[in-house]
Amino acid sequence: MGARIPAHLEVSGLLRAVEAAGGFAAVIAKGERDAGTVLVTCCENGKNYRAYERMPRPDGTRGWALAKTEDPENPLEFGGYLERRRRQDEDLWIIELDIPDAERFIDSTGTLN
Repeated sequence: MGARIPAHLEVSGLLRAVEAAGGFAAVIAKGERDAGTVLVTCCENGKNYRAYERMPRPDGTRGWALAKTEDPENPLEFGGYLERRRRQDEDLWIIELDIPDAERFIDSTGTLN
């Protein structure tokens, strides 16, 4: 495994890339500056939320994986999930990306699960 980019730099780059492409990006919860975990929510026009987290893989690497999708019948459940994750990990960054095909900004390697 290579050196890890500090969380605040990864988040900053992500925010700038989405905004440069004409989208909206915001920090919902600020985590530990250098070693915090990053959870990214993706949506389009505030609808169809998906949450992605970097998860360990069998080969020892880490990759982005879909952790939660918004249930249109119960949209409050998605917010509850984010709150629970934040309580479980106080170092967690939660970032929201509101732009078409938001996943392209977190999956530069083309290996999104």
